[in-house]
Parts: sequence; C-alpha cells; structure tokens
Amino acid sequence: MPKTPSPHRGEGRGEGESQAASSRTAPLPKPLPSGERASQPVTLAVITGAHGVTGEVRLKVFAEDLKPHKSFNAGALTLKALRITPQGAIARFTEIPDRTAAEKLRGTELTVPRSALPPLGEGEYYHADLLGLAVVSDAGEPLGRVVLIENFGAGDVIEIERPAEGGKPGKRFMVPMRPEAVPEWDSERLVVAAAFVDQG
Repeated sequence: MPKTPSPHRGEGRGEGESQAASSRTAPLPKPLPSGERASQPVTLAVITGAHGVTGEVRLKVFAEDLKPHKSFNAGALTLKALRITPQGAIARFTEIPDRTAAEKLRGTELTVPRSALPPLGEGEYYHADLLGLAVVSDAGEPLGRVVLIENFGAGDVIEIERPAEGGKPGKRFMVPMRPEAVPEWDSERLVVAAAFVDQG
C-alpha cells in the first residue's frame, strides 16, 4: 500500500485472508464521514514527468483504479486517456497540449473530493479516512495520531506517532488493523486495545 493518503480500501482481516475477502467474522465499523471529511481532497496520483512530445504525462498511481475519475483538482485537469505500461501509467489530459506544459506539472498531485470515491462495504475503509485520526487506548489514554498505513501482505498495519516531547517528534509504533487490535473507530478517533499499545 502506498505511504501517502490514498483511496485504497482496507478491511479488518485476519492474517492470511485475501485482500479481496468480503466476509469477516468481526468487521470493523464503517466511519460516517462528516461534511468536512466528505469534501476533503484525496490524492489519487501524482504526475512524475512528461512522456513523449504530445503532452502525455507519467503518473504514480495510488488508487486501485483511476479510470472512473475524469475530473481532478477541482476541475483544473480533465482525464482524456489512460493506459498502463510496464513502465507505469501514462495519461493524457485535455488541458496539457505539449511536452513543455507537461514538464511544468511534474510533482502535481491529482485529487478528487472524498465524496467522489465509490461507496464502501461493511467493515471497509479508505486510507484517507484513517490518516490523521486521533488515537486512544481502550482505557481512554491518548496515544497520538495515525501517520502512516502500510501493508506487508497480511493486511493493513497503521503507524501511530505519539505526541512530541521536549521539542522532539514523538515515537512511533505499529498496530495491525484487525478487530482484536482496533476494536472500534469512527470519523473522530481510533481505539487501540491495550495489549497492542507499544509502551516503549
């Protein structure tokens, strides 16, 4: 999974279950986005450079599928064509006429509002819904915030950063995004079971 806010879906899965699994014995509750979160821009890709001389651009894509989205960055860019090559995704936008214009957009993130993403099934979530959430233990102790989401093959793992101390960044620890480790969460906070809290 990418290390930036993304619309990849995640689920409360046990180790070894398929990422495409739709049935879960103890699904995580689905958050209800507030109006602010629903309109929050979510990054789906970033332009990494020009491709050829006709205005095509190379993309680093964070979404599972970019094709359903045609309008990006509040209408500033309109996707005209997209193809996947062994070297990555190549896109053509209506507003980029030539290589010069394409090069100027290197590093530009392609965003859509959270509300434009497909609806989620029970127990699913978008990474963008978790990033930045306040984290507390099941005893109510403040633990920090979600700063990163990884996936090493057995399901999503969230990285939590504790509050800064003495002017230094807080320490980080990781927790599997599974029901026994994260018994509940919503659009305001994420709860971690005490047994999974790193005391270091």
